[in-house]
Amino acid sequence: MARPRGARRRAETTRDRLARLYGGTARELCALDHANPYELLVATILSAQCTDEMVNKVTPSVFSRYPTPGDLARADPSVLEELIHSTGFFRQKAKSLLGMAAAVEESFDGEIPSALDDLVKLPGVGRKTGNVLRSVAFDLPGLPVDTHVGRVSRRLRLTDQDDPVKVEVDLDTLVPPPERGAFSIRMILHGRRVCTARRPACERCVLSDVCPSSTVPAAQRPAAVEAGWAAGPEPGGP
Repeated sequence: MARPRGARRRAETTRDRLARLYGGTARELCALDHANPYELLVATILSAQCTDEMVNKVTPSVFSRYPTPGDLARADPSVLEELIHSTGFFRQKAKSLLGMAAAVEESFDGEIPSALDDLVKLPGVGRKTGNVLRSVAFDLPGLPVDTHVGRVSRRLRLTDQDDPVKVEVDLDTLVPPPERGAFSIRMILHGRRVCTARRPACERCVLSDVCPSSTVPAAQRPAAVEAGWAAGPEPGGP
């Protein structure tokens, strides 16, 4: 299926402006505290249906008690469940963490793999999590697509797809490989802070003049863009 008309030009503007608004590399933009690929993988699994802030409160105890995949693979499930209880869905997450750690030990000699085909074979790891690992931990091409990335991409008419994998394929044709991880995080930040699901703040969006979904009258869109720059990267102000 062909991309929406004008998608490439809108993608270039989006990449440029969001990079100015939310500066930094994928690693610098990542909100999950971690020191290595193993810690990022644990944190990302715990982040499902949980805020990054809560994950960052929980992971220091997890990393201290289980500093390597081997340590985690040998963990007592009940102790692990208690440590991660506050992240929600703790029984399923504990099962995923234990399975992931065992698979890393058995199949990859205790080292987190960097290939997406290998990552998605690990329990609890889907394509989105795999791309997070590739882009943030390994500085490799990877464009995680979550609900924010999908929603903002559709509003900008960078894609017409609903399926995350199809959205990723469309975006990969518009975003150079080295930029994909940071682009994804910037789209997530913009989706959380400006282009929200229920009421997007088009009146203070740096993309308001190029977004086909903008609710701002055409004559007022330049002012909306300026308001977006004035507001800065944080919700409600610089």
